[in-house]
Amino acid sequence: MYTLIAIAVLGVLCLLAEIFNVRKAIVPVTIIGLLAILGLTVTGLNDSADTYNNMIVSDNFSTPFSCLFIVLTVFLIALTPSFHEKQIHKISDFVSIKLFLLTGAVAMVAFGNLAMFFLGIEILSISLYVLAASNRLSLKSNEAGMKYFLMGAFASGFILFGIALIYGAIGSFDMAVIQEAGTSADVEDWFYIGAILLSIGMLFKIAAVPFHFWAPDVYEGSPALTTALMSTLAKVVAMAAFFKLVSAMNVNLPDSSQTALMLISILSMTIGNIMALRQNNVKRMLAYSGISHAGFMLMTLLAVSTSAGILLYYASAYALAGIAAFSVLLYVTKDKDNEDIFNFNGLGKTNPLLAAVLTGALLSMAGIPIFSGFFAKVFLFGQMLNAGHVILVIVAVVNSIISVGYYFKLILAMYTKDATEAAKPVPFVYSAVATVAILLNIAIGLYPSFLLDLLV
Repeated sequence: MYTLIAIAVLGVLCLLAEIFNVRKAIVPVTIIGLLAILGLTVTGLNDSADTYNNMIVSDNFSTPFSCLFIVLTVFLIALTPSFHEKQIHKISDFVSIKLFLLTGAVAMVAFGNLAMFFLGIEILSISLYVLAASNRLSLKSNEAGMKYFLMGAFASGFILFGIALIYGAIGSFDMAVIQEAGTSADVEDWFYIGAILLSIGMLFKIAAVPFHFWAPDVYEGSPALTTALMSTLAKVVAMAAFFKLVSAMNVNLPDSSQTALMLISILSMTIGNIMALRQNNVKRMLAYSGISHAGFMLMTLLAVSTSAGILLYYASAYALAGIAAFSVLLYVTKDKDNEDIFNFNGLGKTNPLLAAVLTGALLSMAGIPIFSGFFAKVFLFGQMLNAGHVILVIVAVVNSIISVGYYFKLILAMYTKDATEAAKPVPFVYSAVATVAILLNIAIGLYPSFLLDLLV
């Protein structure tokens, strides 16, 4: 609860800082504040508490994920001044919106009541709509913001309708009551219809097939830093919230639900990878890559009682690799009107450090040792084999091999082709964020128990 309040207060202070003309202090003070909030949150890792009649619940699920969200937000805010240097007078707006988005993210994993869940998802979604359309002089950004708003509002309608039906069947928004009723044989059919509608809305937020159609266009059209936020923070938030909803609705999914989840997972992995192979725009490629990774993370829903730690580990590995990759992309595509692969030609010669970081990030996403992305897939596949989903694991392994194709297309461009332009200065923050993110990725790969044991 204190984490939620502290983040919201920090966002308000950022807005006030603009009024008092202390713009230069906004980013460093915000980062220090978030690190302090992270420390406060870490102290409650082993504690469980609920506040406001179970509206907000702090437990061994919400607290580790909240820590992950805060770390990712620190990286994203650190990148903000350099990316928005031409709009520095609006820096307080960009930082405060990201903080409000983080508030919604924490609410989405710390909810004990469906009303709080819906409030959290709307705060997060509205923040993303604004950020997607924040470059008002760009037609692509305006289109991305409008498309995301229309599709997102439609998905939110599904979620709200689903919540209404669940309330009609159970008579309560409280997750403890819903969990108890979900395991009962006497529950009304409205409950299952509501759960299906709620799931459809969340699958849209995750960008899983067949609800993925918005992602490539929105990712490509949005400002690159917003795309980085969508691809990392927003995706893992939605996945964690969906995991919590599924585990609360019914721990033992019926066979039909398991079959549907397996099908969606397979389609997301396969279509995401196949479409990524066809892309020359790096942002669109990473959008389809994110759809594929959503398919991998959805596999954890087939064993919700034992896979929370694996989801946290996979989400951390994927998000840190994404942050590292987008930090390099921000530098390479700065002041360019596209994000095509040829912009990365010769990066290995002009900037070996950033090329090495991007290579590491892509190898982690592909599941290559020693990066944490490899161990995340190993643990996930092992979990699925124990649950008896052999065919699903085979499909996942094949898709992991396919993904190497488009990741290496970018790596080969950096190291085998001549640079199209001379080397240019690299903002320190881009190098720092990219390096720290990939080092954290490697660190959790070398010490996986650090995360896995948090949600045992």
